[in-house]
Amino acid sequence: MYLGLDLGTSSVKAVVTDDGAVVAEASEPLTVSRPGPRMSEQAPDDWWGAVERVMAKLRDHGPAVDAIGLSGQMHGAVLLDARERVLRDAILWNDGRSEAECAALEERVDVPALTGNRAMPGFTAPKLLWIRRNEPEAFARTRTVLLPKDYLRLRMTGELATDLSDASGTLWLDVGARGWSDGMLAATELNDANMPRLVEGPETTGVLRPELAAEWGMRSVPVVGGGGDQAAGAVGVGAVAAGASFISLGTSGVYFVPDSTYRPNPQGGVHAFCHALPEMWHQMSVILSAASALTWVAGLTGAASEEALIDEVQSAGSDPGPLYFLPYLSGERTPHNDANALGAFVGLDHDVDRARLGYTVLEGVAFALADGQRVLLEAGADLGEISVIGGGSQSLYWGRLLSAALRRPMVYREDAAVGPALGAARLAELGHAGGDPVDVCPQAPVVDTVEASTAEMDRAQERFAVYRGLYEDLKARFPSLHGTA
Repeated sequence: MYLGLDLGTSSVKAVVTDDGAVVAEASEPLTVSRPGPRMSEQAPDDWWGAVERVMAKLRDHGPAVDAIGLSGQMHGAVLLDARERVLRDAILWNDGRSEAECAALEERVDVPALTGNRAMPGFTAPKLLWIRRNEPEAFARTRTVLLPKDYLRLRMTGELATDLSDASGTLWLDVGARGWSDGMLAATELNDANMPRLVEGPETTGVLRPELAAEWGMRSVPVVGGGGDQAAGAVGVGAVAAGASFISLGTSGVYFVPDSTYRPNPQGGVHAFCHALPEMWHQMSVILSAASALTWVAGLTGAASEEALIDEVQSAGSDPGPLYFLPYLSGERTPHNDANALGAFVGLDHDVDRARLGYTVLEGVAFALADGQRVLLEAGADLGEISVIGGGSQSLYWGRLLSAALRRPMVYREDAAVGPALGAARLAELGHAGGDPVDVCPQAPVVDTVEASTAEMDRAQERFAVYRGLYEDLKARFPSLHGTA
């Protein structure tokens, strides 16, 4: 039996697997602090408190667990002093304060050449430049920078380590060579002594501290490298070989394409990262607001829940009229790389009601993912079959809108909503028992396939063309809001 622990933005989730099947799961909610404009932070101690509560719920399964895998939200900056104490709250992946630092980095060094990626405010390296400029005392005291899930590893094992998939999102990694980039570290006045050691996803990094094992009712089992949430989600859904892609509808929206070849396309805003498996890479198109946009409009309009709003949209039919929605509530990554991009409803009239607002939010997220698909294809991505995972995978109706926008079938599988935690458990199994990843990480059984009609696809393409023009129109009209004045 194996335990997968996933540190998300909105919750900590854990699953226990037995012979590959999920036999138990638990979660605990988290909240995000927004101390200023475009800022997003969490306290690492809050993560640990949630882990403790999750493990208490799974205590009955503890004695049988043979190894633990970790996954977590990527890009966050956890700053530790010389005694491994946290210096400040962690700056998260969806924090947009470091746009100026991204520009400074790209002026200082050839970031795409060194990393295969553009400098974006969500990545970790620009956050450290912001800290150096705005909180020099904290920067001076920083001895180690950890990613969120790796802070949990430190608390669990006492080891400072990270896996290559998560490290890819720091902007300090030479992704093609699978090692720290001296040039990128120097550009932020750091060196490899400030970094945790690098491991592959299934590689053992340490063992559970004896006192913690006793508290959780476990043995001092090995803890493996694990993966960033998207790479771990890929392992969970079986996207471990070329042609097995997925879309994740969580807080953010991710289009994930695994590959045995490193294929960067930094100018298109595509993320080219190491996979959580040896000798594998992946391409990602990332939008910063997906299911979170649905949560936002549900709360704004007084809907009972996200699910209730989708039901209302479906019952009302699918005629949005002239209404469009740009889902850039936290700025945008792919393809715009614009931390200052703003969300917008365009085409409001007296006939707009909650159902139409809800519809255009679902459609706007689908169009944003289609915009990402466009640049993935330009980068030579082998999309193959596309599965849908994450919280948004519970809605087949949303899947129909996705299918129309992407002009592809959407495949739904068992356990789709627990992908990253399941993937972490599978990485623990690979590290503990070995085996071929294709065998240990099979694609889950298909429970449904959704495919839009030709008429729906054609209509979506007409609306998508308008949608794409709206971003450029608004950027040209309000350049100061996009940081281009």
